[in-house]
Amino acid sequence: MFNTHSVEIDWGGRPLRLETGKIARQADGAVIASYGETVVLATVVAAKAPREGVDFLPLTVDYQEKAYAAGRIPGGYFKREGRPTEKETLVSRLIDRPIRPLFVDGWRNETQVIVTALSHDMENDPDVLAMVATSAALTLSGVPFRGPIGAARVGFINDEYVLNPALDEMGETQLDLVVAGTADAVLMVESEAKE
Repeated sequence: MFNTHSVEIDWGGRPLRLETGKIARQADGAVIASYGETVVLATVVAAKAPREGVDFLPLTVDYQEKAYAAGRIPGGYFKREGRPTEKETLVSRLIDRPIRPLFVDGWRNETQVIVTALSHDMENDPDVLAMVATSAALTLSGVPFRGPIGAARVGFINDEYVLNPALDEMGETQLDLVVAGTADAVLMVESEAKE
């Protein structure tokens, strides 16, 4: 019925699965990425014609972490999701920084990337997974994107580097390093460390 395609690799000792063709089929590119029980959906839509009078890349990146993804429903007086949280804003920037320089110079078509956390297992942080899913969706979308990118979180626990440490291990880590890049260049490094 649907023309689906999926790829699975071992990533830090756990399977990372990328799947496309099942949902969000009207988007130019859509990828569901799962790592453990954490699942994100990345969609890309680009305008067919460039915006007039624009001399910059009109790229919008929105990361959304709905309360239902972690099994929480907003309670009390406000039952709706509010404005983006600080974490959602920071993850949106984390996704934007490595992909923005990879668009072809002169691309002036409005491009929108929306990444939604569908499920959060409270073990694997969806931020790096969102970066990988976005890269795959952009690559499939047909926009002039010189990717894909790879991204990973590196921790330093018990004198050893750990690829994509679980959330419960992050309390023990001396290093929280997020790196993203292509096969040829490092595009972004964000780090926090203890002495």
